[in-house]
Amino acid sequence: MLYSSRMNDAMRATTTIEPGGCVHGSLRVPGDKSISHRYAILAALANGRSLIHHYAPGADCATTLTCLQSLGAIIESHTVSSEASDRIIAIDGTGPAGLHPVSHPLDAGNSGTSMRLIAGVLAAHPFDTTIIGDASLSRRPMRRIVEPLERMGAHVQTHDGCPPLTIRGTTLQGLDYEPPVGSAQVKSAVLLAGLYARGETWVREQVQTRDHTERALPVFGAHVRREGMAVGLSGGQQLSAATLTVPGDFSSAAFWFVAAATLPGSTIKIGHVGLNPTRTRFLDILTEAGASVKIENGTTTSSEPYGTVTVAHQDLRPIAITEKDVPSLIDELPALAALGKAGGGFRLSGASELRAKESDRIAVLVSGLRQMGAQVDERPDGFEIYDGPSLSGGMVDASGDHRMAMAFAIAALGATGPTVITDPEVVDVSYPGFFDTLNSLRRR
Repeated sequence: MLYSSRMNDAMRATTTIEPGGCVHGSLRVPGDKSISHRYAILAALANGRSLIHHYAPGADCATTLTCLQSLGAIIESHTVSSEASDRIIAIDGTGPAGLHPVSHPLDAGNSGTSMRLIAGVLAAHPFDTTIIGDASLSRRPMRRIVEPLERMGAHVQTHDGCPPLTIRGTTLQGLDYEPPVGSAQVKSAVLLAGLYARGETWVREQVQTRDHTERALPVFGAHVRREGMAVGLSGGQQLSAATLTVPGDFSSAAFWFVAAATLPGSTIKIGHVGLNPTRTRFLDILTEAGASVKIENGTTTSSEPYGTVTVAHQDLRPIAITEKDVPSLIDELPALAALGKAGGGFRLSGASELRAKESDRIAVLVSGLRQMGAQVDERPDGFEIYDGPSLSGGMVDASGDHRMAMAFAIAALGATGPTVITDPEVVDVSYPGFFDTLNSLRRR
């Protein structure tokens, strides 16, 4: 075994990653988390029964289903093979006015996407709902959705701008909105509220963010207009059920691509992975860093393009990421930190948004990489990893953040000694079985 798991004396689970070897193989990754959330929410609002194939198996997307069930959607899960992620979710939607009040708070767990998107829907429903989250989610900023929803007419209470949210829904008025910070979740919350609003709702972005919501809405029968980086829709549209397939999660695939790029002798091929153009700047960065990247485009499944991507090791160069690229790389930046160390350096700026994720990802990455022997400078909006000796390994804390656990695991592959990661089970938020897959891909 090239990794092992145990409970330490403080009863915290740990996983030990042994260094050395390479990674090689072909695989599929779980369904895309961002897309799964959106398909499920729109299916719950539609008339009729929707079928969602390859729905993401992680805890966050399960949370969205639980919240939608509490609000009145009827949801069934059907497993079609021995693979846990190979299942079909059937959702009987409630129609345009079918959601009903709940007698208890909705629990969004660790999922900011669940909280923000469902808040957009509930803002237009004439009852009060409280949405709570775990300790991590309860520290995340929510004013960014509260401000536009209140401008549309809703009333939203927070705890100093953070969860829990108490939403008093009402009849909404359309809004022309320019978010001060690029966020696909904010855009989606406003558009979902706009489905029920009087008149038109527009979101005008200064920087392009991922566009899964505006791609999904027409599949359910909504008419969406795009003008450059602005997207708009008219209120009062009814959605119809659809049958959809979720492509493989690009952000999950990114960790395997980085492992292949950094370890000599490595090649990883991932099929049916999402290739949404608002997500694939990461592949350009890999190419610019010197890795071998081959893309075989497929067709478009449901609303999303997909294909097969093969990444192989070649000599790497230092990389620098600036503010203009951050929105299209926001979930892949932890993986890129591991790539940058292997390539002789990595500089990140304009990424203060990372401090408001499941953890303060800037602080956690810097602390963990230092524990593993890297020379790193932390900055308010990023960090810089300097060229130097290989990582030595050590003990690192994932801080309850699934992407931190995966980033440290990939970085540990190139270390000279073992790395112990605490709380590795947090990967179940997005990628159940991540460590088993890692072991299956490793070669000595």
